[in-house]
Amino acid sequence: PFADKNPGAPTDAFREAANLAAAPMGGAGSYRIGQDGRVYMAAKSEHYHIPLGHNFPGYRLITRARQLGILNATHNNTRGYITRLAERRLVAAANGVAPESAELEALLSSQAPDILNRVTNLETGSLAVEAGIKMMLARFYRQDKTYSAPKYVGKTPVFLVMQDYTGGKEANYHGTTAIAQTFRGMWPDMYERLEAAGVYKVVPVAVNDLGDFEAKLRQYNQGLYKTAGFLHEIILMNYGGLRLSEAFLQQAYRLCHETDTPCLADEIQSCMWYPGMFLFRQYSLQPDIVIIGKGFPGGEYPASKVLATGAMDGLCQFGALVTNGQEELASLAYLITMQFASDNAGQIGHLGKFLEEELRKVQREFPDLVLRIEGEAHLSTLLFHDVERAAAFTKALNTAGIDISAQLYKADCPPAALLKVPVVAGEKELLRLTQHIRRVLSAMDGKEME
Repeated sequence: PFADKNPGAPTDAFREAANLAAAPMGGAGSYRIGQDGRVYMAAKSEHYHIPLGHNFPGYRLITRARQLGILNATHNNTRGYITRLAERRLVAAANGVAPESAELEALLSSQAPDILNRVTNLETGSLAVEAGIKMMLARFYRQDKTYSAPKYVGKTPVFLVMQDYTGGKEANYHGTTAIAQTFRGMWPDMYERLEAAGVYKVVPVAVNDLGDFEAKLRQYNQGLYKTAGFLHEIILMNYGGLRLSEAFLQQAYRLCHETDTPCLADEIQSCMWYPGMFLFRQYSLQPDIVIIGKGFPGGEYPASKVLATGAMDGLCQFGALVTNGQEELASLAYLITMQFASDNAGQIGHLGKFLEEELRKVQREFPDLVLRIEGEAHLSTLLFHDVERAAAFTKALNTAGIDISAQLYKADCPPAALLKVPVVAGEKELLRLTQHIRRVLSAMDGKEME
């Protein structure tokens, strides 16, 4: 163990939640060595941002780039070659075409309003989602006095988000900026005044309920109201890992396109854990805005992006501006991760399905403890029948050196244990993980394993 008595200087909330024994001292692949000298499996990829694990060899190219004298710091007006290359590769991947192909050149030069060919470089996912929200608000309010009246001036913008099981807003999570936090029920007093003044309104829609979605879309596209956008994750990793179905999303998108309601696919959680890098492509969706981060830079840098269509390209330069959003070495981390994911897409898909099926076997063995398996592939969750058993399960795994977390505080959401194993974890590692899970469940169920 590292004999360390340095507590830092955290806020009270962070001090209460701290687990310094597990703080990283080193690691490789799916494993981390904590300050307590123990080995931990990063079964939720730290906080969902190391798809290639710790100390991935490919990121040594970043060190070599520094040795070559490549600078990291730059600015929006001086975006470097590596950042510009990363933008092109992102457009290619988001549209499913080969890099540096004739199809990519046509996409980049297209003025069609429905093609994802605009990239905004930011730092955190919260800032990226905020930029997407501002793109939607720009159709209702002027950004500054130089702008003419927007398309829906005078209307109250209505944002559709995912609804929790009590009818509230806690199922959605789109970052930590003030506006995005009101979307999930935070700052209730401030939001009530904003809604009463007609500044904007947030309406939750039921999970996988097309009838509810259609009714609310109809209700808020008349009178003083206009739907400003539909914001969603595909796997609700902040609400039990519930998965939105392909049929629901495809039909919801169709209705949104018919009513001029932009769709924002928040892929901060899901990007880079599926073949093709983007989960929305597997669902055959056509979003107007896509938010990515976490997985793409592989934990090396804070670097998130907004991919948008020409129709949503309405922000001025200062509408979504950060000093460090265009870091060259962060863009290099993107390119390295993307190359690995592209070359190993088939294996990533196989391992994700392998893990999901193994977890489903576990659920069938312990139906009295585990209600069901939610999510999809690497982003899978175990939903328990009650909070007490979910908490006991998570604590037992953590004690065994398996780093997972439990979601026990959301309104009426089945208590969930969250998994997000790095895509570099092979079948033997995944079997070892599910074997640990079986041992814990057996002990909870009063059974002895052979």
